[in-house]
Amino acid sequence: MLLDENPLFEPSLLQELEWSNNSVPFSPPISPSNPGQGLVLRPLCTADFNRGFYKVLSQLTLAGDVTPEQFVKKFEHMKKTGDYYVIVVEDTNLGQIVATATLITEHKFIHSCAKRGRVEEVVVSDACRGKQLGKLLVSTLTLLSKKLECYKITLECAHKNVAFYQKFGYSASDETYMQCRFLD
Repeated sequence: MLLDENPLFEPSLLQELEWSNNSVPFSPPISPSNPGQGLVLRPLCTADFNRGFYKVLSQLTLAGDVTPEQFVKKFEHMKKTGDYYVIVVEDTNLGQIVATATLITEHKFIHSCAKRGRVEEVVVSDACRGKQLGKLLVSTLTLLSKKLECYKITLECAHKNVAFYQKFGYSASDETYMQCRFLD
């Protein structure tokens, strides 16, 4: 199984973001092009399977036991659709993924056949919390959704995280989130 550096989506999408439109302050200043010393923010690639991608995801939820073959198959599906934007922060000194978040674009018939963005799976490794990486991930995906011309972007979060997301302009809606879970 070949795990390589081929990105999930075109890295130039991140490089071309208008960071000056970011509404959240960073102190010290960081950005997608400069996330901190020894850190790189970039699209997910299959080689990240061996860089602890699942270890970071498991700090958020049950990630499951996934083989490299399963990972590559899911990666290729996501890449083919063109609707998945999984970003990671890699600690290049350790060769490990220390943070990740996902933007999914959903195509709609409403709003003149517009797109809606959804933020999912925002997680920063326990060892790297306090370095503004969560803010960086959410700011990056919010700006990316604008660049991709989504008419809105949404997310689901625990009540304790509402204040964090409000900093980025997110607000609670009048809608109720409901689910029908089939697996744990």
